[in-house]
Amino acid sequence: MSEVVSGGVPFSTGVAAESLDAWAALLREQAPCGETAGALDDLQGELLSPRGRIDALAVVERHLAWLQAKQVELLALISGHTEGPSHGDVPAVGVDIDAVFLGEWDCAVEEVACALKLANSTAAQRLETARLLAGRHPATLGLLADGEISYQQARIVAEQCAGLAVEVAGEVERALVEKMPQQAAGQTRAAVRRQVLRVDPEGAEGRHQQRVRERKLLSYPQEDGMALFGAVLPAQRAAVMEQVVEAYAVGYGDDGRTLDQKRADALYDLVVEQRSGAPETRSRAAAVVHVTVPIDVLMGVDDGPGELKGYGPVTASQVRDLAFAAGTVWRRLLVQPASGLLVKSDPTTYKPTAETARHVIARDQYCAFPSCRMPASRCDLDHVRAFDHARPELGGPTTPENLQPLCRRHHRLKTHHPGWRVGRDVRTGAAVWTAPTGHTYVNTPPVYRE
Repeated sequence: MSEVVSGGVPFSTGVAAESLDAWAALLREQAPCGETAGALDDLQGELLSPRGRIDALAVVERHLAWLQAKQVELLALISGHTEGPSHGDVPAVGVDIDAVFLGEWDCAVEEVACALKLANSTAAQRLETARLLAGRHPATLGLLADGEISYQQARIVAEQCAGLAVEVAGEVERALVEKMPQQAAGQTRAAVRRQVLRVDPEGAEGRHQQRVRERKLLSYPQEDGMALFGAVLPAQRAAVMEQVVEAYAVGYGDDGRTLDQKRADALYDLVVEQRSGAPETRSRAAAVVHVTVPIDVLMGVDDGPGELKGYGPVTASQVRDLAFAAGTVWRRLLVQPASGLLVKSDPTTYKPTAETARHVIARDQYCAFPSCRMPASRCDLDHVRAFDHARPELGGPTTPENLQPLCRRHHRLKTHHPGWRVGRDVRTGAAVWTAPTGHTYVNTPPVYRE
C-alpha cells in the first residue's frame, strides 16, 4: 500500500530496503508535515547506507524543528495568560477560577513548568521566546515550521531583537531570513548581532552602556573541588584581558602543562602573585587584540558595527575605544567592493608571510570548517590546493586565495581522511566541503559590508 504526501513524495510501510536511501533523500527536501512524520518509522537506520543515514538524520532534525514550531505556537497562546493582574482584588464568588489562575494570578509559567518538567526560569524563557516569535517574527517561525532552521536559531532572533521596536526587529529579520537556512547557530548569532548594530546603532549603544553599568564578577562552585571564576564586562576589555593572559601563559615555556592549564594559572598569577609582589622574570610576548572596522566608522562619520576577533560584531564606541587606545597599531586592509571580502596578493612560498597570515586570519576569523568556531588565530593556515614543493610556480600558491584557517582537528581531517575534500570559491570565499557520504557543506567567511 502506497500513499503520496503533500510534497509529492511517495512512501509505503513495505518499502524495499534498497530504495530507502533514495526515499530518505527525497524526504530531506520536503517540508515536514503530518504525512511525512508518519513515514519516519520506516527509515530504519540498519537498512540505510552511510549516506542514507545522514539524509535520514536531517529528515528527523527537520521534523524536530516542525514540532518545536508547533510547541512555539501553543506556548505563544499560553503566554497570553502571563500579562499579570490588572488589579489586586480577590476573585468574586462564581468567577471561573481556571481563568483567574491562568490570567490574573499569572500561573502559566508554573503550569508550563509542571507540564514539561522544566525549571520555572526555563519555562518563562520558552514562553517569552514563543511570544516574541509568534508576535514579531512570523518569517522566522515559518522557517522553523518548514524545518529550514533550528529552534536555537529562532531563539537567537527572538532574544537578540527583543529590545528593538517592532518595526526595527522586522527590518533585522527581513535582512537575514534568506541567509539563516544556510547558517549554523553561531553564524546566525553573529549575523543578527551585526544587523542589530547596523539598523539601530543608537539603541545598541544605549543597551551596551546599560550592560556596562551591570558589569560584575561571577564565581560558581563546580564538581570535584573546582570553581568557575570570571567577570561580565565590556567585550573589548575581555579581549584585551584574554590576550594578556595568553601572552603571560606563553612565557611559562615547555614545562609539561597544557596551554589551557597555563592560561588558568596565568590568570591566577596575574591577579594574586603580581599583587603580592612576587618577582616577574619571565619575558612576555605583546598582547594583540584584532578589531576590523570601516574607516568611516573609525572616523565617526558612521556608527555601524566593527568586528572584534573572537567575539563578533561590537558597537562603534567599543571599536573606537580599542582603536584609539595608547599603543594601538593600525593596518590597512583592502576590501573587494562586490563581495565585501578582503583582497591582497602575496608571494608563492610555502610558509605564509606575516602579512599574508594576518590577512587570512582577519578575513576568515574562524576555522573554515562549516560547524567550527575555533578562532582563526588558533588555527593552522592550510593550503586548499596542495603546495608543490618541487615546482611552487605550478600549483598550490601561498596566497590568501589558496589559504584557509583550519583547527588542528579539521586540518587533520582534510589532510589525512580519504573521504573528506574541500575546495574554495575565490570569488565568494566560500569553502565547499564534501563528506565521505557525498554530501556537501558550505562555509562562507564574514563579509565587511552587507
